Formats: sequence, structure tokens, C-alpha cells
Amino acid sequence: MPPLTMAQQSRVLLVGAGGIGCELLKNLVLTGFGAVHVVDLDTIDLSNLNRQFLFRQEHIKKSKALVAKEVASKFNPAVNIVAHHANIKDSEFSIDWFSGFHVVFNALDNLEARRHVNKMCLAADVPLIESGTTGFNGQVQVIKKGVTACYDCSPKETPKSFPVCTIRSTPSQPIHCIVWAKSYLLNEIFGRSEDESAFDHSSDADNAQEIEELRRESDALKKIRQSAGTPDFHEMLFSKVFHTDIVRLRSMEDMWKTRKPPEPLNYQDLLNNASGAIAAKDALVKDDQMVWSLEENLVVFKDSLDRLSKRILAMKSASDGGQEAIITFDKDDEDTLDFVTASANIRSTLFGIDRKSKFDIKQMAGNIIPAIATTNAIVAGLCVLEAFKVLRGAYDQTKEVFLTPFAPARLLASDKSREPNPDCAVCGVFQTRAYVDLSRATLNDLVEGFLKLELGYGEKEISVSNEVGILYDPDESDNLGKKLSELGMFADSFLTITDEDDENTYVNVVVAIQEAKEPLPQDKPIKGASGEVKIPTKPKKPPLPEAANRQSLENGTTQQNETVVEITAAEVTRAKRPHPDSAEDGSVVKRAKSAAAPSVGGDDDVVFIDDIAGGGGAIVIDDD
Repeated sequence: MPPLTMAQQSRVLLVGAGGIGCELLKNLVLTGFGAVHVVDLDTIDLSNLNRQFLFRQEHIKKSKALVAKEVASKFNPAVNIVAHHANIKDSEFSIDWFSGFHVVFNALDNLEARRHVNKMCLAADVPLIESGTTGFNGQVQVIKKGVTACYDCSPKETPKSFPVCTIRSTPSQPIHCIVWAKSYLLNEIFGRSEDESAFDHSSDADNAQEIEELRRESDALKKIRQSAGTPDFHEMLFSKVFHTDIVRLRSMEDMWKTRKPPEPLNYQDLLNNASGAIAAKDALVKDDQMVWSLEENLVVFKDSLDRLSKRILAMKSASDGGQEAIITFDKDDEDTLDFVTASANIRSTLFGIDRKSKFDIKQMAGNIIPAIATTNAIVAGLCVLEAFKVLRGAYDQTKEVFLTPFAPARLLASDKSREPNPDCAVCGVFQTRAYVDLSRATLNDLVEGFLKLELGYGEKEISVSNEVGILYDPDESDNLGKKLSELGMFADSFLTITDEDDENTYVNVVVAIQEAKEPLPQDKPIKGASGEVKIPTKPKKPPLPEAANRQSLENGTTQQNETVVEITAAEVTRAKRPHPDSAEDGSVVKRAKSAAAPSVGGDDDVVFIDDIAGGGGAIVIDDD
């Protein structure tokens, strides 16, 4: 019997079974990788079938991971495929579990999950192959702790949000009306009040006034919400948002000095003109390419309200006062899509904005960039080619590859893998583990017994923070007596230790909290990893010119030869340690007082700007 190949001996993890994931799993199976674990929390939708070739019509609503295993196993029964219908952030997928793989493949379509896998692979010291596509473009990146740049070494675009005053009062683009219908109106009537991620809540005067008005209108809509399912429900809601609110806006004369004011609508007048649209209702809702007239949008608005009202009443009846009955937007849910389409188009008409077809609004509200099956296939093939280099340990040969078919040069542009960014907050740190008895270990045990003694911080001034905020620093010691579990610490969570001394400053240290596998001494509920720990120090930055140093202490900047030189927070710190509530970027840092978990938002919100995504992505909308 011939010896096993390198691939056959390998145990790999594939995170994501979507557009890239299906292609990648097929490649891994046909190449003969020994064991492949697939993790995906999603189920199959109709919209997936055009590019996720492992799935068929009969698989709709089934688990992507489980179906992908079933279908791909037929290509090569010798490969052991293990499917997990779960969230990769679940506690079962621990650092130790990640450590059991030779290589991890990311085929994800959202930023938060990618960052989590990146962090876990760094903690487990397992190579990661990151990939993504958006339309015809694609990218593959090899990530190895201490050798190549990680996913967070380069900045990512922040989520896109719209000022409340634009969404609420002065929309000028179809997307403004779509965000209003999806993230405001639908949530106020059938979901949770106001999807805050869609709105910019900065404290400028216009926004502050609109936010206050938003609260008042929310109270009015709550009363209408209670009328769901009654004969007057449609007219009450229509008259509130498309007549009364518009009359209020028109009364603000200063707002309309440079733009045309919106025109309020009368429900009964419009309904009297919609007899033809009412007769063609069934054909209307099925035609997603046609741009509906105002009367046709009213008919779909009324019909979708009927469908949603029946659903919400049935949910309330089934819950019997238990779980909250809410309906949220889903691009593949015809009821919510019809409501958002009709509401957005009616609002667009009021403000003189072009109406859109249901197909176009699904693209925009569902945050869809057309995924190209060929692009996914090319990127998946590149992932496997890079994986062979990783398995050989040939990181000097790995490439960061870009698929750019419309570039003036060549289809595939490759470059040597970037080196780690020394200033990266994720990989430009020293990483270690702490084995903890979480039933009794306190923050004081961590600071005094582990950090100061075992890691060697001694009398240095340090701060300790987690995802919630600052747990401890020299001016904040209230949490020292609390158990780590009370402060949101659990197995496979992370703490960041920052050295605030000005001399011989250590690089930031990320401590991975691990549940102790054996009993620990009564007086020592935390122990470190075996072996000597030597934390590197930060390289000293070259001194600033004397004039710049002098003036930087006064106002943070200096001007020489008509050029403004900005002084970074780190440089100012040499003269004075900043207030503990100030972050390096000048923002206020949260303090953690009790256990809390970071919230996880949806990954298909129209206002989010994602980077290259596996089979998905986002649209960039120009604001006024």
C-alpha cells in the first residue's frame, strides 16, 4: 500500500459552505484531503442555488453544512467529512479545538466572523487561508502567526450609516427611502423599535431634533401597531406616515427653501384610483422586474400588511404571552420584501425620487452584490494551491493573490505575503494563555498573582481590558474583588494587557483564558502556560524636533515651514500619561462593571459596508 500523501494526512477546517465554500469543499474532497470539518450556521435559500452548486431545489431550508457533506461525500467517499450546523463563535469551537487542524479555510461573508476566526487561529497558532469575492473580483491571503500579515493588519471599512435627518426628513436617493422602510417602519410596526445601526446618531443640532421627533413618532406608531389585523389598520398606518408626517415636514418652511417639499397623500383618494391594480394584485406581487405605479404600490402595501398582520397575530397566539412576537426583514421573505418595496416606493414618490422595482430593492435592502460562480471557483482553486505551500511550511513561497479581470495588466495579480504589521492590535502583540479555575478566580488573582508575578509586570502601571471595556487600571480598581466570570470572562475569551509605563514599555499582551483541566492550588486559581515567558518591548520611536515637542504639549500640533505635523497620542504620552478614560484615538473607552457579552448584529443590513465577501458583499452608496 503506497504511503499517504501530505493532503491525505491533513485535517482541515472549512468555515462557511456558501459560494466559495461549496467550490472549496469540492476541491478538498477531489484532492483527497484526509479529514474535512465544515462549519456553517445558515440554511439554504432559493437565491443560493445559482452559484452554490452542491444545493438543489429540494434542499431549500435545510442546513448548508449537512447538505454539503452529503453531496460532496459522493465525489470521494474516502474523505472523512464532518459537518457542524452551528455558529463558529459557539463555545464548542475552542482554541484547543482549532489547534487540532493543520490548516483553516475561511469562506465567510461577514466581517465579524472573519475577525473571530482570525483571532482564534492566531491564538491556536494554526495557519489560516482567507478568501473572498465580490462580483468579478476576488482575493486569497495566507495568514500565519508571526510570519505573515493577519486579517486585521490592514484597516477595514467601517459600517455605513445615514444621518437621521436625511432618512427621516430630507431623503434624496432611493436608498434613503429603502433604509427608512426597512430599518424604521417595518421594525416599528412588526419588529423591535428602531434598528439603530442604520442611523447616524451624532449629536449635531439637526440630528438631535430629528431623534427627539423620532421618539415621539415611535410612541404614535405603537398605538397603530396594536391595531394590526383590524379593518382600519392599513388606512391608519398610511395616513400617519404618508400624510400626517408629511404635513408636519412641510410646515418647516426653512427646510424647503432650496428643495421641493414633499406632497402628502390621501389614502381614500388613492384607493379609489386603484381598481385596476387591485384586480391585477396577484400578477403584481409576482413581477419583480416591473416598476410599480403609485396605485400599484398602494395595493402591494395593503396586501403585504394583511399577510404580515396574520403572521404576527399567529405568533402572538402561539407564544401565549411568552416569547416576544417580532418579524424582521429577510431578502428572501416575500412578505417583508413586498412591504419594504411598496413603502419605500410610496415615500420616494412623495419626495420626487425615482421608484425602483422589487428586484432592485431586494438587491439594495438585502445588501447583495451579484456573486459570480466562476469567480468563486477560481478563488477556491487558488486556496488549495496556497494550502499545499502551507502544509510544506513554505511560507516564503506563499502569495497574496488578487483576481482583477478588468485591471489593465493580467487576470491574476500576485504579490509576496505581507509581513505582520507591528502596530496591529490583533497580531502585533504577545500572546499567551492562562489556565483558570473560573469558579473562584478573581481579577485580583489575575493582576497580582498572574500578571505581576508570572508574566513579570512587577510594579509596572498596567491596564486590563476585554471586549466590553476596561476592567482594571491604576485609577480603576473597583473590580479587583470580582470573579472573572462576573466580568464576562469565560473559556476562550481574551484579555488585553497594556503597559502604561513610559520606559521599556512592553508590547500589548493578549491572554487567552482557558478553563483549567486539573485542580489548581487553593491560593493560586490561575496558572500560565509552561515555559519561560519573555514579553518583548516596544521599539523606541525617533525623538521629535525640540520645537515640535514643546508645542505638542500645548496643543498637540506644531507648524514648521507651513506644514502641520500632527503629534500622535503615543508621543504625547511621553510627557504625561493620558486620562484612563481616553483611548489612543481620543475616544472615550468603556469600562466594564459586570458580565456582558458583545452583541452580534445581522450581516445583511443595507447600511453595512463589508470588504470582499465570500459570495456576498455590500454596496457603496454615495451620500449627498
